[in-house]
Amino acid sequence: MRRTGILLFAAVPVVITAGAYFLAPTDSAESPSEPSVATSQQASRQDAKTRAEKERSADDKLIASLPPGLAAPGKKELAQRIVASAENSTLDWRSAYGYIEDIGDGQGYTAGVIGFCTGTNDLLTLVERYTADHPDNGLAEYLPALRAVDGTDSHEGLDPGFTAAWKAEAEVPAFREAQLAERDRSYFDPAVRLAKLDGLGTLGQFIYFDAMVYHGPGIDEDGFYVLRERALREANSPSQGGSEKAYLDIFLDIRRGAMREKRPGTDTTRIDTAQRGFLYDGNLQLRTPLEWRVYGETYRVP
Repeated sequence: MRRTGILLFAAVPVVITAGAYFLAPTDSAESPSEPSVATSQQASRQDAKTRAEKERSADDKLIASLPPGLAAPGKKELAQRIVASAENSTLDWRSAYGYIEDIGDGQGYTAGVIGFCTGTNDLLTLVERYTADHPDNGLAEYLPALRAVDGTDSHEGLDPGFTAAWKAEAEVPAFREAQLAERDRSYFDPAVRLAKLDGLGTLGQFIYFDAMVYHGPGIDEDGFYVLRERALREANSPSQGGSEKAYLDIFLDIRRGAMREKRPGTDTTRIDTAQRGFLYDGNLQLRTPLEWRVYGETYRVP
């Protein structure tokens, strides 16, 4: 998952939400037998993801009875185009199959259609799953190095050949399909499913998907599942009888604050002049035509 490294120190107020409940990790030499605050913190974040996953699998009949929403082919295409405007500064998301670079965000190499990263496990998972089906692919030889650098920004064992190998493999149709399958498995499907269970329409499903892409499905304190639980502490979702617009407004506030807290000065226009604009226009079904701005660029979909 890609976290953009663009920094614009614009005079945009940082929203501070009241639902933050994480404590700074501390160590105590006097009570080694007690769980550390960091351990408790991680357990709390894992609980957030576990609860969400249980909800996600709780009611297949309900999901099946709902409109396709963002999963409709045209809307899914639109979603990928909006994400690409923020991730790759283009609407042509298919041009990113072979994209790979280190953008200096501490995640190692960022690559592919959804911004898989060598430092965040998703790129490793993609290559492992692809290699299981296609053992003779051009990336398989880098699996030991990918496992070694996972969780870091290191290039050890990857340079100088990995970027060229990625670009070459991206020309193979099977690897393109593997990228799309991993995008759906790890990001799109869980985000859309959970949004539907929260009673959200197409826009809300997209807001969850973009948050999952940017913040990741892990259990970091700014991970998607933790941000969702913080929002639910402050506002009822539509499935709980709350206002859809009010809930999404709170979710975007919390997400924006998390982005700024992680990297002060980070550009948040993917929220401020894109998703927030759709929301305030009342476009809960993400109808076209659409116009939005990201990083100062204007994008339009007729």
